[in-house]
Amino acid sequence: MQSDLISDAVSNQRRSEKRRWSVISILLIILVFSFVLDIATGPSLLNVRDVAKALLNLIGFPVEVDATTQVIVSSLRLPIAIMAVVVGGVLGVGGAEMQTLLNNSMASPYTLGMAAAAGFGAAMMLYFGSLGINTNIAVPLGAFVCCMLAATFLFALATMRHISSGQLILAGIALLFLFQSLLSLVQFISSPELSQQILFWLFGSLSKASWSNLSIIASVTVVCMFFLIRDAWKLTALRLGEERAKSLGVNITQLRLRTLLIVAVMTATVTSFVGIIGFVGIVAPNIAKMLVGEDQRFFLPLSFIIGAFLLSSASVLSKVIVPGALFPIGIVTAIIGVPFFFWLILGKRR
Repeated sequence: MQSDLISDAVSNQRRSEKRRWSVISILLIILVFSFVLDIATGPSLLNVRDVAKALLNLIGFPVEVDATTQVIVSSLRLPIAIMAVVVGGVLGVGGAEMQTLLNNSMASPYTLGMAAAAGFGAAMMLYFGSLGINTNIAVPLGAFVCCMLAATFLFALATMRHISSGQLILAGIALLFLFQSLLSLVQFISSPELSQQILFWLFGSLSKASWSNLSIIASVTVVCMFFLIRDAWKLTALRLGEERAKSLGVNITQLRLRTLLIVAVMTATVTSFVGIIGFVGIVAPNIAKMLVGEDQRFFLPLSFIIGAFLLSSASVLSKVIVPGALFPIGIVTAIIGVPFFFWLILGKRR
């Protein structure tokens, strides 16, 4: 009798895992379609079939395609499309881990003030004329440093005794308002031209994506994802409750600090190059949670895929809302995210 129960439990678990992998596979296919559509969309609208042929040429499958199309795809649009996928995935994973650590579906690097801190760092560099450094280096550097300072403050709080996850979220919200106020102050005292530059950066944009900064972001993402996946079992155990996780041998303090550091590095890196992009870190993990639950083996990759799909789709929308102009992608993600945010609040109330 007991063996039958164990056998049924194992078969149910395998069916559940198979269903979850199916969900991940389907959404990965949808992401690929959105990625190709992102490359095809732009001032000179390309045929999706020609884009697919150009991509096949790039990966070593020689296919006949127009030379102009090949140049547009490989040199102009491909870096931006890949950047959308990587940045969206990073924001999705960052939100997923923040929600896991703090047991709050509203937590994300954006709501905890890290993104606002990065924006303030970038604005300060622009205000002081990049301190004599090349602007393309100084602005990302300033954003990275300020984001890590905000994260260090959160680390310090996390190490204190009797600091709950709710109090940590409140501290993050306080940081968000602080840096947004400082940003408004910098814009107020800046010249109209400089204020416009700061505003455009704060809206979030993928237009400055290049193979060099994409390689930096991709390298950081791969390394950070490796460490997060290695801790997948511990993070899943944490969702069972702190006491139960401790009884399973998980060092909660070390796990929280290590995961916070990894998320901070990922967030600081992507925000320093593309600006502030909100709501992806809230929306993607919540959708992933509804589809596959909170087992990190599935939750983590699906959060990445959904985050990548959301930003890739937002990139497509940013190019078609105003034909011939590049609409700030941060505004698009806010338009998508705000209705979901209210739905989430109302859903929690019910």
